[in-house]
Amino acid sequence: MLKECDEHGYFRAEFCPVCGSEGRFLMNTDELDRLSRTMAGVLRHFPERFDLKMDEQGFVDLREFVNALQRKQRRYHWVRPHHIIAIIETDNKGRYEYRDGKIRATYAHSFEVKLDLPAGGTPDNLYYPTTQEEVDIVLETGLKPSDRKMVHLSKGVGDAVNAGRVRTPTPVILEVDARAASADGIVIQKAGRTVYLTTEIPPKYLKKIEVDLSEFPPEKPPAEEEPKEKAEGSEEPEDQEDEGGGVQQQELPPDDEG
Repeated sequence: MLKECDEHGYFRAEFCPVCGSEGRFLMNTDELDRLSRTMAGVLRHFPERFDLKMDEQGFVDLREFVNALQRKQRRYHWVRPHHIIAIIETDNKGRYEYRDGKIRATYAHSFEVKLDLPAGGTPDNLYYPTTQEEVDIVLETGLKPSDRKMVHLSKGVGDAVNAGRVRTPTPVILEVDARAASADGIVIQKAGRTVYLTTEIPPKYLKKIEVDLSEFPPEKPPAEEEPKEKAEGSEEPEDQEDEGGGVQQQELPPDDEG
């Protein structure tokens, strides 16, 4: 669930991890998961379906975003700007950014954006997950964008394993010599807390490494039981339909970045 401590800000737990206070309830786990998926879809893939104007850096106005949610999906009539800011500030992967009254996704876009992310300070090695069927091809041809506009690299082996499990339960992990690639002029930018972006990685910077997948247990999915609490005002009639030509089912699977 998502809560707010008056002294230490937003947190995702029963009690504030700093002072132990119960804090103010904002939304339950189910609402947090559903709203996060909708944010990912709108900010990474289909802002036009919510009639949002996105600038070239991928930002949309926060209040316009909230108004669009309320207009297109009535289940979100209770959402306010501080709910969105709370999601952004507590996201453990840094998937989103809030700046000057605007919000954006920091990576995983399916359309062109000029993210202007920081470069430099890249770890010596980064990691990329692939499958048993594709590993030989990747080692021969290198890494290039597929359904996304940039190649997404992970900061740690565990991050790559978890990202790879979106596609296969037994991902193969490639190590990227990021230090050598950067020295040769390949720009690698930091996006989220554990994600780095680049346009491509030639094969000479790649090598397959052996990883004991049992050292990285699969991330637990959100709880599916009926939540005991709901965000204030979030109840809605069972037969109520959303406006906007079927937009209500445009959420993405959990964490489409991985």
